[in-house]
Amino acid sequence: MQRTSFKDMQCPIARSLERAGEWWSMLILRDAFYGMTRFDEFQESLGIAPNMLSRRLKGLVESGLLERRRYNSRPARYEYMLTEVGRDFRPVLLSLMTWGNRHFASEGISTFLADERTHRMAEPILVDAHTGDPISQEHHAVQAGPAANARMRARIELSQQRRAQLRESPSFQKSLSEPSS
Repeated sequence: MQRTSFKDMQCPIARSLERAGEWWSMLILRDAFYGMTRFDEFQESLGIAPNMLSRRLKGLVESGLLERRRYNSRPARYEYMLTEVGRDFRPVLLSLMTWGNRHFASEGISTFLADERTHRMAEPILVDAHTGDPISQEHHAVQAGPAANARMRARIELSQQRRAQLRESPSFQKSLSEPSS
């Protein structure tokens, strides 16, 4: 069965998933952030078949998240370095780690982000770079951009209608008056 491609979809989430959304790719990127650069390091860490790893590394290079660099000429050996696009993926992985720890770590937290100065667990949040305010459902909403096509605009309009209905609901009003945990 052939996989559907998201590369030509207008949605930035779909386009991002096209490039990094496959689970092996995300785990390779995770390991690249841990400092792994070589094929054998990725293979040992992930326990992935060599042919699968080769395909995933090639895809990450083609998508611009990794750069393939020769580090040995005889025999030819390559390392895979994060590009700027790849480094920009770090907040996504940290968000997934935090979400996974919060909802799926029934045995306890195995890894977490820590402040290197205090060694305390850090809790990543998404903030507006212009104001420094945390992004919240209460104060922020996705809007259609100038390049949005009719389908995207319809999706956003429906979202805005549902958001307005939600704001009028008693449960939403009650959630605004409760302290956040």
